[in-house]
Amino acid sequence: MKTGVVGASGYAGGELIRLLSFHPNFKLSYIAAGTNAGEPITNIHSQLTQYSGIKFSPTEVAKINECELVFMALPHGESANLISKVDPSVKIIDLGADFRLANKGAWEKYYSGDYAGKWQYGLPELLEIDPKNNRVANPGCYATAIALAAAPVIKSAKIVQEDIVVVAASGTTGAGRSAKINLLASEVMNSLTSYKFGGMHQHTPEIEETLMEISGGNKVKISFTPILAPMPRGILATVTATLNCKISQSEVRKIYEDFYKDSKFVHLLLENQMPQTNSVLGSNSAHLQVAIDEHTNRFICSVAIDNLGKGAAGQAIQNANIICGLPEDFGLTAIGIGS
Repeated sequence: MKTGVVGASGYAGGELIRLLSFHPNFKLSYIAAGTNAGEPITNIHSQLTQYSGIKFSPTEVAKINECELVFMALPHGESANLISKVDPSVKIIDLGADFRLANKGAWEKYYSGDYAGKWQYGLPELLEIDPKNNRVANPGCYATAIALAAAPVIKSAKIVQEDIVVVAASGTTGAGRSAKINLLASEVMNSLTSYKFGGMHQHTPEIEETLMEISGGNKVKISFTPILAPMPRGILATVTATLNCKISQSEVRKIYEDFYKDSKFVHLLLENQMPQTNSVLGSNSAHLQVAIDEHTNRFICSVAIDNLGKGAAGQAIQNANIICGLPEDFGLTAIGIGS
């Protein structure tokens, strides 16, 4: 299939190019990057040596319409500005936030610009994706990790759904490629800092909407504290919630084993293992571990993903595989790089 990446100069765009370069069915023919148009691809993504001598193209609707499949890896608001001009037959996976939220008020609170509506949400382990619908909103990285960690215990109705607390750390690539003083290596190294806490992170309503759908419409509330970690990529999230019944460690493990038994990418680790970000780097995997804190009567789940893999480009290709009628793991791996 003739495939394009729009917003290819960003971190997620670079990871998309890398993964698509060895995909069996998606032939990358259009690589666009707005302000970096005309610049050699390897000036920004030096690892992509197979694209030496090739330059980023300008973003043009006519070129998008020549593709069968397009990945949009743009800042929020930019996909919505383009989409009305794109041929409806073009399959699109949008990695931005523009089409993730059903609640217009939540969009207006957490984002800026006009509300563009909602597409089907691309978290295939939790929500069914209609292959006949050729538009998919790819989830946010934090939203992916947290929803995967909480969904099984919410589905089983074992926790108080309005008392979910999340603390999660992400690598600096999660903040995008734009130059910011607080993301300079000399500012980040040997330091941890919280940011957008107190219910201000934009993935909060996205997570709540997803988990509400999993629970059959019952209200869900999360208190989410994100942390900037001194590493380029990876997310480690800890999700806790008050239990509403007596449940053992083995029982909660059985809930997660059954929930993800058919998943090719989500893995409940052995009891003596804990999720590590380096174990999932470069993969589309999520590694989970669960526990019961009897002292406080709380459920705990720890989850690790690669924010550029399962949290962005990997999941986008997984979603594209589904709407193109291919096996969901085509061109993807569940095996991380490791240490």
